[in-house]
Amino acid sequence: MIQTDILIIGAGPTGLFAVFEAGLLQLKCHLIDALPQPGGQCAEIYPKKPIYDIPGYPEVLAGELVDNLMEQIKPFQPGFTLGERAETIEKLEDGSFVVTTNKGTKHQAPVIAIAGGLGSFEPRKPLLDNLSDYEENGVAYMIKEPEIYRGKKVLIAGGGDSALDWSIFLADVADEVTLVHRRNEFRGALDSVEKVQQLKNEGKISLITPAEVVALHGEGKLDKVTVKKTDASEELQINVDHFIPLFGLSPKLGPIADWGLEIEKNAIKVDNSLDYQTNIPGIYAIGDVNTYPGKLKLILCGFHEATLMCQSAYQRIHPDKKYVMKYTTVGGVTGFDGSKKEAPKAVVKAIN
Repeated sequence: MIQTDILIIGAGPTGLFAVFEAGLLQLKCHLIDALPQPGGQCAEIYPKKPIYDIPGYPEVLAGELVDNLMEQIKPFQPGFTLGERAETIEKLEDGSFVVTTNKGTKHQAPVIAIAGGLGSFEPRKPLLDNLSDYEENGVAYMIKEPEIYRGKKVLIAGGGDSALDWSIFLADVADEVTLVHRRNEFRGALDSVEKVQQLKNEGKISLITPAEVVALHGEGKLDKVTVKKTDASEELQINVDHFIPLFGLSPKLGPIADWGLEIEKNAIKVDNSLDYQTNIPGIYAIGDVNTYPGKLKLILCGFHEATLMCQSAYQRIHPDKKYVMKYTTVGGVTGFDGSKKEAPKAVVKAIN
């Protein structure tokens, strides 16, 4: 059983920043996320796209924002359960909650903060008749362990940042990398498109466009795919060990919708007049997953909501303590790892 002060469901920017705000209050956090790495959409869908409305950053790449947040919360040593989806919740007699994931990992905390963005993400799957026959047997929708593909023949389908970035990465890992896209144009970062073109010219990547994978083959395990070129009647038979369709992720509220929370238009209703608490005391919802009058789905709004949530969580966890807020410019930042950041103290010197 993993125990913590605040259990955060969702490791996107809002969930990550909540770790920092909780840390200032000396509250420990653990995060659950269905994705294999922290960062939510910023890391999984558009890591190389610029964001222009983060205070203090005229422009920052989504992936860089995640990296900065991870560096910011490092002193507070958060725990992570990644690649698992929060499935069920149980309230104990002492008022705390136990959240169990789809893989059976149990977590206990007096406070739950749902920061699931637009919900849990499920992969958009290609329309192939026997696709499910090869799931976990050659077909995967996200890459968790790149070393699995070392020395293998890999075919990636897609035209966005994920498809481009993983094709580039696996070019130095896999024996063969083939990228298939239904258009000649890609919708990813320009430098990634240029890198893929360069790798194609060097013979490190096979690029097939415009084309689609139309059939999968293999006895028990995938060993071949059929690719049809859009501008021709010909079909190509390609030997592969792995097929990775990267068509993006579809957001869904998922099992959280069955937790007894008040839901409105696939979002969780909260009290925005105080602390973003749900209709269940001790359970909060922050970021894009919540809704209230005047709600704006912006990262900076999620940061604000996370800050107020943590203040309320502190009072819930320590009802007998009075917390006096100190600005970081005054009190500094003290990490659980013993680190200390603070402004230099003024030197007082007598003048003779």
